[in-house]
Amino acid sequence: MTDALLTASAVSVTLGGRAVLNDISLSLPAGHLVALVGPNGAGKTTLLRALAGLLPSRGKIVVGGDGLSALTLRERARRFAYLPQGHVVHWPLPARDIVALGRIPHGASDPARLSPKDAEAVARAMQLTDVTGFGARPVTELSGGEKSRVALARVLAVEAPVMLADEPTASLDPRYQIDVMTNLRNAARRGMLVIVVTHDLGLAARFADTMLVLSQGRLVAQGVPTEALSEDIMREVFRISAWRAEHQREAVIVPWAGI
Repeated sequence: MTDALLTASAVSVTLGGRAVLNDISLSLPAGHLVALVGPNGAGKTTLLRALAGLLPSRGKIVVGGDGLSALTLRERARRFAYLPQGHVVHWPLPARDIVALGRIPHGASDPARLSPKDAEAVARAMQLTDVTGFGARPVTELSGGEKSRVALARVLAVEAPVMLADEPTASLDPRYQIDVMTNLRNAARRGMLVIVVTHDLGLAARFADTMLVLSQGRLVAQGVPTEALSEDIMREVFRISAWRAEHQREAVIVPWAGI
């Protein structure tokens, strides 16, 4: 794919003497929401972290035409906005200050003294995630859904071309799961490459443009969700059958029974 924003060639990761990822190659364009799925232990989080240079890996990763290994840590932080799994804030900071942390890669060090450009980026991210109304409230007083939107606003404030989100819908009510996935899809529509790890195959099938399926550290399927989650993949990788339909021109895939 010549217009790829992010490519990986034969990427492998070994942790504690165990091969966690084996020869992963992919090519992903801007403006896409990519769902990364697979069973527990498949290597999904490891792949996210390797793509951002947060873990040592073999092979080659290129982002925006530049080799990852040639980028400084600050340059990497400007290319990748990373939302880790189980993101929790334990300090009673105002929600706006949490969002402002996303400007650290651009040199911001004090949420109370942002440059006009940084302040605009923070305000824009808060507006996109609908958290402006409680920007002054301590984040520890917010509901789970509100916290998830603040966390998403923080990564949007980075204004990086690539966003990596690790299980951002975990432990959220269905309404907030849909809100988060809608925000992620909207970010992709604005031109970002968004890669999201999720165990919810139904949400992934509905919202993703492309799906990557990992199994035992290998990429075993990729493509549009209805093809990547074929009956064979559902049976061999996930050990389930699924019910399939279409609603409002979006794919519906519901895990149905174990095999």
